[in-house]
Amino acid sequence: MAPQFRSYVWDPALILSQIVLMQAIYYSSLGLWLALVDSLLRSSPSLDQIFSYEILGFSTPPGRVSMMAFVLNALTCAVGLLYFIRRGKQCLDFTVTIHFFHLLGCWIYNARFPTSLTWWLIHTVCTALMAVIGEYLCMRTELKEIPLNSAPKSSV
Repeated sequence: MAPQFRSYVWDPALILSQIVLMQAIYYSSLGLWLALVDSLLRSSPSLDQIFSYEILGFSTPPGRVSMMAFVLNALTCAVGLLYFIRRGKQCLDFTVTIHFFHLLGCWIYNARFPTSLTWWLIHTVCTALMAVIGEYLCMRTELKEIPLNSAPKSSV
């Protein structure tokens, strides 16, 4: 069998480690964004800001600021996709996986399935942003020219 350019090898250990890494990036960067916006509002941080779906909303300043933190987190995680996933074809898969595990975490934390329209809206927007921007960044690096001659040019 002839070698192929960028051939893909099924490696479950790599995929699981990438899922765990991206989940850690998701929650750590979300925590940092929430801590930053909490310091601006002089409010105390809590797990409710991450997992409770009643806190997200357009009607209260903490709800709007939390939604802003989720959107900024989607942009941060898109950069994480660029550095740790590096494949445009896999960005949507990892993004949906991250948000699926977050849905499970919210479901367990609240002891009921999220029914808030605002929660679904913000997470749909964040999923789309993270996937599209991550895929754009990965595709930009995948489409860079491959240098064919690594020897330095000599002036003739």
